[in-house]
Parts: sequence; structure tokens; C-alpha cells
Amino acid sequence: MSVCNGLDRGSNFASTRKGADLPTVFHCMNGGKLVNVSNSTTPKSERLADMRPKIQWKIFNWKKVIKNINRLQTRITKAVLKGKWQTVKKLQYLLTHSFYAKSLAVRTICQNKGKRTAGIDGEKWLTPEAKMNAALSLSDKSYKAKPLKRVFIEKSGKKKKRPLGIPTMYDRAMQALYALALNPVAEATADIASFGFRKFRSAQDACGQAFNCLSRRNSAQWILEGDIKGCFDNINHEWLQDNILMDKSILNQFLKAGFVYKHHLNPTKVSKKVRHGNRKTSLVLSTPLLLDGQITINQWCPKRHSANWTI
Repeated sequence: MSVCNGLDRGSNFASTRKGADLPTVFHCMNGGKLVNVSNSTTPKSERLADMRPKIQWKIFNWKKVIKNINRLQTRITKAVLKGKWQTVKKLQYLLTHSFYAKSLAVRTICQNKGKRTAGIDGEKWLTPEAKMNAALSLSDKSYKAKPLKRVFIEKSGKKKKRPLGIPTMYDRAMQALYALALNPVAEATADIASFGFRKFRSAQDACGQAFNCLSRRNSAQWILEGDIKGCFDNINHEWLQDNILMDKSILNQFLKAGFVYKHHLNPTKVSKKVRHGNRKTSLVLSTPLLLDGQITINQWCPKRHSANWTI
């Protein structure tokens, strides 16, 4: 005759509600041998949710996730417009530590073309289980960015190749996460005629702005085309850390990651170099340009000609 002994003595499991579906906790004695109870009598409507990462990722309500994140980003934008910078920092902290934001960051980097390209650790997040575990593991505690994997890609119409740095999947997710908190600040302080690296804006919008500025009879007769020579190589890291509104320690990790080429580590020694390939590079570098690009370029042009700077 089998005798059920309930919870094993010495077990670390806490007491649970009556009828809980825990087949691996309860045991029965059958001839002196422990036998796991595999058949649950709890109705399906009352059973605990399936905690397997694969199932959890597949049942995500992404519309609800995006709606909650947009609500918090809206609060950040309103705080920026009112000049409440301490509130901005608190809301950014709340956003970057939100599980919804972490999940969306993982989803973002797993949907682009580079999802099958691994960094120096060779890790890829291709399965729902891997994505869910990644979202649960994202944290800024003791975060240290790994070096980028250096590759060279061809420039369009040129024989010369351009260096490109490929971060690890974890670093990409961290960059996407903090980009969610920095985007509202960049949008709130951006110039109305800037279109590069901005959400819901495209080259067609820039063409429309150019047409509006050049289609009048009294429009400017000259078009000024500007290019920042060696922007990635000459940007000042100290200036970025003083002016980019985000966690300084995290930003420093992004900027000082270094790169690996031919199994050789090349650390970032100078304070004036940003690696190509960083997901946040475009946003970090465009933010200072969005602040006062219109005013600065107008100061360079002769007073008799009106000028508009489109980024």
C-alpha cells in the first residue's frame, strides 16, 4: 500500500496553496521507493502559468509593451520641455530598468538583418528561449562592454573599404535599451528641419523640406552641402559624457569598448574615437547636431543669403 508523506522532510520548498500544481515537490512511498506524482488533479483553469522561457516569449502582448513604453517616453519628453532634468533622469532610470523595455530591446535587435551576425563571443539569440533568457539577464550592475569584432566592408562606388565594429548581442541589447531612454530627449531638443536617424522621418521628408525652401521666388540661390571630416575619429568623448543625458558609466563602456582584429585586442586609447557599428553611435553623435545645427550653420553663411541646414 502506498503511503503519501506530503512534502519531504528537510525540503527547502515553502508551503503552497491547496491544490497547487507541483508534481516535482510531492512524493509518495511505493514499496520504500520515492515516486514523483505526475498526474495533477488541479483543473486547467486554476493551474499556475507555464514558466518556461520559450512559452513566455511567444505569448508576449507586444502592443501592450509598446504602449507602456511610449507612455513613459511621453513623460520624459514633457519633462524635457519643462526643463525638469532631475525628473528626466528618474524617468530614464525607470525606463531602463523596466522589464518591458528590456524585452523590446531584445526584440528590436533580433528583428534586424544583423541578428545572425555574432560578436566576438559567437553568441546568437535565434530561439524564443534564448530571447527570453536574454531579456531576464539584462542589467546595468557591473556591466562591462566587450570589444567589438572588426570587419571591413566595401564602400558603395569605391574600392576603399570601411572598418565596421560588430558588438556582441548583449551589448547590442544594452545599446537598444538605453536608446529607448535617450530618444525622447533627442526628439524634444531636435531642430525641426533635421531628419537623420529620427523615428518616423525619412529621406522623402528631407526632400520635401528642401523643396519648400527652394521653390519660392525669393529662395536662396545656393545650396551648401556639409560633411564632417572624420566625425567618428575626432569626436570628443569628454564632451559627449558632459552633454549626453544618460548614465555616464554605461556611456563610457560604449565609448571605450575597443575592438578585436585578427585575434589582437586594440583598446580605445584616445578620447576622440567612436567605433563604427555601435547601435547607439548614430543617436549619440546626431544628438549634439540636432540641438543647434540650424543656428550654427546660419552663422557660417553670408547674411545676404538665407540658408537651411538639413541633417
